[in-house]
Amino acid sequence: MKTIDTLVQDIYNLFSPSPIKMSEEEVDKYIDIFGDMLKVYIKEFLYEKPATNGHLRLSAIGKPDRQLWYNINSTNKGETFSPSTRIKFLYGYILEELLLLCTAISGHKVEQQQKEVEVEGVKGHQDAVIDGVLVDCKSASGRSFQKFKNNTLVTDDPFGYISQISAYAEANGIDEAAFLAIDKSTGEICLTSLHPMEMINAKTRIKYLKKMVDSPDIPERCYPGVPDGKSGNLKLAVGCIYCGHKRECWSDANEGQGIRVFQYARGKRYLVQIGKEPEVPEFSAW
Repeated sequence: MKTIDTLVQDIYNLFSPSPIKMSEEEVDKYIDIFGDMLKVYIKEFLYEKPATNGHLRLSAIGKPDRQLWYNINSTNKGETFSPSTRIKFLYGYILEELLLLCTAISGHKVEQQQKEVEVEGVKGHQDAVIDGVLVDCKSASGRSFQKFKNNTLVTDDPFGYISQISAYAEANGIDEAAFLAIDKSTGEICLTSLHPMEMINAKTRIKYLKKMVDSPDIPERCYPGVPDGKSGNLKLAVGCIYCGHKRECWSDANEGQGIRVFQYARGKRYLVQIGKEPEVPEFSAW
């Protein structure tokens, strides 16, 4: 019986010249499951189902307090992501499902996919249990992938992945978990195990969050502005850029003008304090 320790190499072996050991009929069975999941994700993105603001989810408990407060209490719907960003999120989900497909075809045991779990009345859906280990699949950009590969996520986790998987582990009554991550650019895969001491106490976090979101007091900002080189300007932190509430949250920036957005060669830059006016085009609406 295979163990999760050989998972990455076993997936790589599927794409080597050697033929796989599984029969074509068995492979078809797993591809059908993969296709069913893709159907769900693609329809969700095409029809853009409304965000589930108004209640907590286990997948979100690692997000910063202020962002969660806005999710529950803001009367604004939040920012709608651009088509290109939504496409990027979609193929991220597809890659994560591809990881599970390859895991199964490579001979590893995949169970409890999308099982609903609950902690302190807050629900969520785990990715899977692989060879008896709770696993959360992640697709990542090159820089983010290095956090999984080098196991530095415990010190730099802006999207709350560790809190999320901690909740799933707690719901299952286990203390062993791992991330299976893929680099969206290179196709490199890594498996990062989490020690129990690296996980949070999900019950304690959820009890705190319930009180926090019920309070009329807005928590402090999740992240301060980040220096933009030596210009004297401050830009949004990465954790703010993908937040749908950034306009409302930073409405007092730039002396009440709010966030100002400029088009640089490498993309948009969201400035919250300007010491030197950028010599690039500014978006009048975004």
